[in-house]
Amino acid sequence: MGINTNEIVIEEEDVLTYAGSLPAPNVQELVRRDPSHVPERYLRNKEDMPKKTDTAAHLSSEIPVIDLTLLSKGQEEELKKLNLACKDWGFFQVVNHGVAKEVLQGMKDAASGFFELPLEEKNKYSMDSNDIQGYGHTYVVSEEQKLDWTDTLLLIIYPSQYRKLKFWPTAPKEFKEIVETYSTGIRKVAEELLGSLSLVLGMDKDALIQQHKEVVQALRVNYYPTCCKPDQVLGISPHSDKTSITILMQDDLSGLQILHDTKWVPVMPIPNALVVNVGDVLEIWSNAKYKSVQHRVVTNKDKARISYATGIVPPNDAEIEPLDHMVDSQQPFKIYNKVRYGEYIKHSLKMKMEGKTHLEKFKNERVG
Repeated sequence: MGINTNEIVIEEEDVLTYAGSLPAPNVQELVRRDPSHVPERYLRNKEDMPKKTDTAAHLSSEIPVIDLTLLSKGQEEELKKLNLACKDWGFFQVVNHGVAKEVLQGMKDAASGFFELPLEEKNKYSMDSNDIQGYGHTYVVSEEQKLDWTDTLLLIIYPSQYRKLKFWPTAPKEFKEIVETYSTGIRKVAEELLGSLSLVLGMDKDALIQQHKEVVQALRVNYYPTCCKPDQVLGISPHSDKTSITILMQDDLSGLQILHDTKWVPVMPIPNALVVNVGDVLEIWSNAKYKSVQHRVVTNKDKARISYATGIVPPNDAEIEPLDHMVDSQQPFKIYNKVRYGEYIKHSLKMKMEGKTHLEKFKNERVG
């Protein structure tokens, strides 16, 4: 059973609307105007910033690497690797995934072209006050909170009727075509991963796709400008993803760090690989057998960085809760209560990024 993309495009303002975000300065423009200055709203307290004693760069090589060709053939050893990666790390990298190098590079070139446009051109695609599609910032919920050192372009790609085409850049001129091609390739990767995850969770291969009711796919492109004080700002605050799974294409420059056994581990880029992580929805479905892992992004002085995160999520009306067969002797009750995904995501978007605090509200009261 494949992911239904429904190619009919219906652009309606009230289709799949999420919570909005307060306006925030354009970070790329701040750097362009004065690369030697970082406004106070971005400067973090020392306790919020990475410390050498908190990082474990030597563990980077231990982050699991999954061969999707072997996984798609149902190879037992690769399925076991996938299961352990989700249980022990919540993150893994995928190689031999089938998305051509030329497609990956095309997506990078198109995104770079967009972010190189003048600010007034990019602002033509600015987010509305009540939603997250478009160009701008998410998770800005108060005038006092510390801001992340990033600008974002977020588009819902599939199903096509959920697109709001006014937010799709028309420059570079090939942008839409490249996003379509890239996202179609990533959708196939997601479909294979969801199928394999269904198997290792003891279900039929199409079970997780069916649980979604209708798979929604969104692309979030994050631009991290250079920063003259990289030890005092964060590109993205520590958080877990509100997705089922997230599939990320990294730049060739490291910046992503994941929390593993109390240590922050850099996810070093593997050429042409994709990074995948367990999201909150999969944690709920698996009754916390798989955990959505906190991650953050650090900045650097020398080179701007772009990342390309594809979120795979259910539609707003899908009800999510731990699957019955995940309640067993090891975990004898459901850790999370049933919740509609729309309620969950809107609740989460009204909070600043702060670890996994957004998930706590939905825990069963029996959880201490």
